[in-house]
Amino acid sequence: MQDVRKQLLEIMDRSKLDVVSARGDYVKIQKAICSGFFFHAAHKDRQEGYKTVVEQTPVFIHPSSALFQRQPDWVIYHELVLTSKEYMREVCAIDPKWLVELAPRFFKNADPHKLSRRKRAERLEPLHDRYNDPHAWRLSRRGG
Repeated sequence: MQDVRKQLLEIMDRSKLDVVSARGDYVKIQKAICSGFFFHAAHKDRQEGYKTVVEQTPVFIHPSSALFQRQPDWVIYHELVLTSKEYMREVCAIDPKWLVELAPRFFKNADPHKLSRRKRAERLEPLHDRYNDPHAWRLSRRGG
């Protein structure tokens, strides 16, 4: 852990950035993680587990995670591990509003008149390129 801290301090120093502590404000830390991993967002599925926001892939919180028993409605994960199921590792609970706030070029608030009642409660809609295929916003499908 000290090596990671040392590396981060060196990067901050090279970039001439001030080192500022969150001082126990965990929302700042969660938002920082969300801003870097917004593409790895997942929301609780009505049936079972979670679905990734981008690909709608069924995923589950890894049993070794501290959030395994809590099962928050929205999460950001670092990586997926495939065993008997596809598990999210290094999971952080988020507020879905942060996705719109921190990744506005990727997410926007959905038009409530075009959504089902359940989707209206989520109020998020991935952005897409209106000049191409409606599913082209999915970065994994973009070429080059």
